[in-house]
Amino acid sequence: MKNARSASPAKKPAAKTTRPAARPITLSIDIGGSGLKAMLLDADGKAVSERQRIPTPETPTPALVFKAFDQLAAALPGFDRVSAGFPGVIKRGVVYTAVNLHPRWVNFPLQAEFEKRWKKPARVANDAAVQGYGAIRGHGVELVLTLGTGMGSALFTGGRLCAGLELGHHPWKKLTYEDYIGRNGLEKYGRKRWNKHLKEAIEQTAHTFNWDHLYIGGGNTKKIEFELPENVTIVSNEEGILGGVALWKDDTLAK
Repeated sequence: MKNARSASPAKKPAAKTTRPAARPITLSIDIGGSGLKAMLLDADGKAVSERQRIPTPETPTPALVFKAFDQLAAALPGFDRVSAGFPGVIKRGVVYTAVNLHPRWVNFPLQAEFEKRWKKPARVANDAAVQGYGAIRGHGVELVLTLGTGMGSALFTGGRLCAGLELGHHPWKKLTYEDYIGRNGLEKYGRKRWNKHLKEAIEQTAHTFNWDHLYIGGGNTKKIEFELPENVTIVSNEEGILGGVALWKDDTLAK
């Protein structure tokens, strides 16, 4: 798997573009439990800036996280629109769940807040969905799982997102998927048992969704120690940003 590039601190001067940019330029943001990442993308979804990263605030309330967003936007000026991936259920631009951030995010109008704050059109989706948009091939049933602070998920059929899936918090065994293969599960059970649980989870999701292809992303993919089936692919963390332009190609995400 190709590792994502190291991020420059957001407080540095604006990152230089790396190639002529075809407009509109999208500021694509990946919201995580430990870090907030952003990059400028051209109309074809190609990166035209360096990736910027700053830590997620220790108390990640909407107010504090948006202050951090302002730092990212200042480091990446000149964008025409905004895309963001959020670790929770998103419907019609509103946050429904935010287990790995802060309770104040529940019912928060994330998309509208971006538009109000920066006077730019915005689209938002689950973070695993954005990563999926950057990775999927658009054929058959495709499932995306992200292994980080929690366990993100997104299901696509024929390249179209089935919004609202939050598989990480579904009951599985005696707890939930996330309890076993999220960061807490890794720390609780250790790497060997975590791998065993992940292998079982892959088998379970195959029976549940009959997916044709599974994509696994997130920082903890580097801890996978077993051989994956041919129809399972590890994808770069950068796909969580590069998929941002695809949000503008899916009319179901429009208001």
